[in-house]
Amino acid sequence: MSIMLKGRAHKYGSNINTDEIIPARYLNTSEASELARHCMEDLDGDFMRKARKGDFIIAENNFGCGSSREHAPISIKAAGLSGVIAKSFARIFFRNAINIGLPILESPEAVDKISGGDEIEIDLSSGTIRNITKKETYKAQPFPEFMQEIIRKGGLIEYIKK
Repeated sequence: MSIMLKGRAHKYGSNINTDEIIPARYLNTSEASELARHCMEDLDGDFMRKARKGDFIIAENNFGCGSSREHAPISIKAAGLSGVIAKSFARIFFRNAINIGLPILESPEAVDKISGGDEIEIDLSSGTIRNITKKETYKAQPFPEFMQEIIRKGGLIEYIKK
């Protein structure tokens, strides 16, 4: 079963840490909707006003570095974003994102060629990233089927329940 995602790109640089994704001052709650309201706030104060349901974060290297807390990927997912495309992810962020069912893809080519505001569409099953705005296609390594199933179910806990 194919997982198709579509939205606009919001582009950022390298070494975006978990405190920039969700500032530490909001970590006194684990309420996803509250975390979502402050997603990317210190990096881009207008992010939540610009972002629409289904949009993507596009980032350079080492996205999600810093702490091991799950609040960062939870804030992205709860904000209604489809996922993150980066050249590379901090390993703990990568694992936390999969655990909560947040789609993330590594594709240096896509990151280099996608501009902020581009409309993109992703087929997670094949790892195909289409830039609708520029009429280009890029590749990412697709997740193995069991990881795609974790994402389809909404995270590891729901996957295990079923």
